[in-house]
Amino acid sequence: MARLSIRIDLGPDWRIGPGKVQLLEAIAEHGSISAAGRALGMSYRRAWLLVEDMNKGFGRPVIEAQIGGKAGGGARLSAFGTDVVAHYRAIERAAEKAAAPFLARLTHPADPAP
Repeated sequence: MARLSIRIDLGPDWRIGPGKVQLLEAIAEHGSISAAGRALGMSYRRAWLLVEDMNKGFGRPVIEAQIGGKAGGGARLSAFGTDVVAHYRAIERAAEKAAAPFLARLTHPADPAP
């Protein structure tokens, strides 16, 4: 089945796409950058650099540090980070809905006329 992959270019050298959004979702799920990176098969450094890229690109933080107790600290999405994920996923759903008939034709082209 054909599927869209949405990348949004927000500036000349600034974009967000499925990888960064998956990272944000993993941070929300796992409560830390390192655990999110492990879950996605990426190094802590790579995950941290992607978060920093988003913070810089948006001009505000997408995650917040959590002060830790026995288990140590962690990270959670900021309200803005939660909005980024929600808006990206809404754009993705709208684009998939609009593109569905065209994708169907690409994956199941009509038989050529004899």
